[in-house]
Amino acid sequence: MPQQLDRTAVYIDGFNLYYGSLRKTPYKWLDLITLFTKLLEHQHQITEIKYFTARISSRDGDQSAHQRQKAYLLALEKYIPKIHTYYGHYLSHPVTAKVYMPLPGQPKYIKVIKTEEKGSDVNIALHILNDAWQNKYDCAVLVSNDSDLAEALRFVKEDHNKKIGLVVPGNEKYRKASSELSKHATFIRRISKKLLSESQLPNPIPGTNIYKPATW
Repeated sequence: MPQQLDRTAVYIDGFNLYYGSLRKTPYKWLDLITLFTKLLEHQHQITEIKYFTARISSRDGDQSAHQRQKAYLLALEKYIPKIHTYYGHYLSHPVTAKVYMPLPGQPKYIKVIKTEEKGSDVNIALHILNDAWQNKYDCAVLVSNDSDLAEALRFVKEDHNKKIGLVVPGNEKYRKASSELSKHATFIRRISKKLLSESQLPNPIPGTNIYKPATW
């Protein structure tokens, strides 16, 4: 008897993936469908990839950051029909922060501008739950280590009897899997550097003039 396939939907926290696995590597031109096809077992039939992020603006000393992100998001859209991108937003506001080991005579507290990416965690939780209600998958694969998503996973597992895969970005030695997420996971995976290197988009994207940014 042939093995039954699991309809599998992948939910990616884009900034968690970037800062956990991709920052300061040459592998940012990442082919997400190849990555998860290699990472998951053969019984997983990937039906959809949902990518959650926020559009970045020009940064001090790196005015082309938003152009690199724009090129990558466009490359994903053109090359991977199964992907859908959902956007949060950035929020910047002044906060008072305590200085680490201030020198004598220096203030112990200073005002700084704190920039946060807002909305993606809520968006991910809503999509995982709504898709479970609509029975769009047998297995939800979450790419994040944000413990705020634990309650959504609990509902999916207990109320809808769905399988849950947890993909934790980052090196296991330095970034432990969230215990709150892990207790709801059917399985846990890590993304190796070797797998990243084997899962790169073509350059350029076929049929387009979309190229990998030169500084990546």
